[in-house]
Amino acid sequence: MERAIPLRERPLDIAFVVFFAFNFFFITYIVDVEQIMLPSLEGDWEYPIWPPRVFVDLIHWYGSSFDPVQMARPPWWRATIWTDSLFYGPYYGFAMYAFIKGKNWIRIPTFLWAASLITVVGVILFEETVGPYATPHTGMVYALNSPWVAFPALAIARMWKSETPFTKG
Repeated sequence: MERAIPLRERPLDIAFVVFFAFNFFFITYIVDVEQIMLPSLEGDWEYPIWPPRVFVDLIHWYGSSFDPVQMARPPWWRATIWTDSLFYGPYYGFAMYAFIKGKNWIRIPTFLWAASLITVVGVILFEETVGPYATPHTGMVYALNSPWVAFPALAIARMWKSETPFTKG
């Protein structure tokens, strides 16, 4: 009978759990919700009920300082935000549980999440480089976005090795 390898013996998986938690609790349900609640920043707008004002101000500072497309919020951008909220957010919740408990059923969803996220981030970085909302801080934006390419690529490599990545016989 196979048993799950304890999380403490899987240091890379600990890093995945931290990444998933950061995305679940901050990126998806604070940063993305702010952009859903405020789809346009043109004209007068009011602070939404969620996220708290301090996070709205932080998001707007970052966008105004480094990331013009985040402030412009064109339709294609908002589509990526909805994808994050409706698809990636639930994945992060399930993935935290599965990686902590060593549940092999997360393997195929991880491939889907990773391929999708690398694609979306590729589109975003292309905009950030040559699009109408290109950032004047390309190096900074690439550095800040690199975990959203690196972790999915690592996840593909991690899950590719075995159909039962968390267990040993």
